[in-house]
Amino acid sequence: MDRLFFLIGSFSGAIAVAFGAFAAHGLKARLEPDLLATFEIGVRYQMYHALALLAVAWACTRWPGTPVATSGWLFVAGTVLFSGSLYVLALGGVRWLGTVTPIGGLALMAGWVLLLWGVARA
Repeated sequence: MDRLFFLIGSFSGAIAVAFGAFAAHGLKARLEPDLLATFEIGVRYQMYHALALLAVAWACTRWPGTPVATSGWLFVAGTVLFSGSLYVLALGGVRWLGTVTPIGGLALMAGWVLLLWGVARA
């Protein structure tokens, strides 16, 4: 499990850097400032949680257990839902996806709580 979370985290970090560069160079002149800011929030949270997945990979080796592993899957799901919905919202204007964003945020928060719990109880 540790290797899988490390691979997913590394891949997610690489995508976040690519999307950040795309926003800075390719979208700056094409998107309204509020939509560009929305896209950049998605990039920022994707990078935060790519790093969190690296921490989960390490935590899986130090404090193995269901809560730590589940926190990793919540970070993955939360990143897809939170950042992914912001990307689609900014690029495609699909406003109803704004209702998905908070679900992703809840998954990210739950991931942090489970990581805390899993390490604390070990």
